[in-house]
Amino acid sequence: MNDFETWVFVVVAFGAAALVYGLKALRRRKEREKWNQIPHEPAFSPSVPPTPRVVRAPLPDPKPYDPNDSVESAPIDAVRTGAAYVVDGDTIVVKKTQIRLFGVDAPEMNHPFGKKAKWALVRLCKGQKVRAELISQDAHGRTVARCYLPDGRDLSAEMVKLGLAIDWPKYSGGIYAALETSDARKKMWLADARQKGRMHVWEAFDTRQGNKGANRS
Repeated sequence: MNDFETWVFVVVAFGAAALVYGLKALRRRKEREKWNQIPHEPAFSPSVPPTPRVVRAPLPDPKPYDPNDSVESAPIDAVRTGAAYVVDGDTIVVKKTQIRLFGVDAPEMNHPFGKKAKWALVRLCKGQKVRAELISQDAHGRTVARCYLPDGRDLSAEMVKLGLAIDWPKYSGGIYAALETSDARKKMWLADARQKGRMHVWEAFDTRQGNKGANRS
């Protein structure tokens, strides 16, 4: 093969290779265009969106207890669970059942520390579901119950520890006596007098309060 034939062979071979490459490129472009015309599912993303934070709305404050609301009696050994409406320092209403806290005595509303005891009990019960385990009825028809907060705290014990109620051994067996603050019976001398049967002290105080009210009016 002379030089001319060699040159012709190289040109033909190069042209054939270029033609083959061009045909392959054209075919790939057409396949890509067809692929792009077909709808596809979005590509899978391994990233996981963060879990949204759950924000709990605060529980509404219990409405003030209205003594005109109907109050239902409940069978003993039953349980009442729900929001507690505070009447005074040792009385609440749960599910329309008026309940006396077991084993303790808090001052009446018109007695020294009476309002303070009530609002202390309001703060304990605020936003909580109270579990009342009914055990008996008192002389006034109120249901007596052991009352517990969701964390297990005994409301009777908490009021005694705050110095705003005293143990009533006649009914409690003295189980709360050790929790009394040193000045509790001095502050709640009227409750102490009632427990000791000295009702004349109670009556004399109520008489003085009545006279003060009459003088103010």
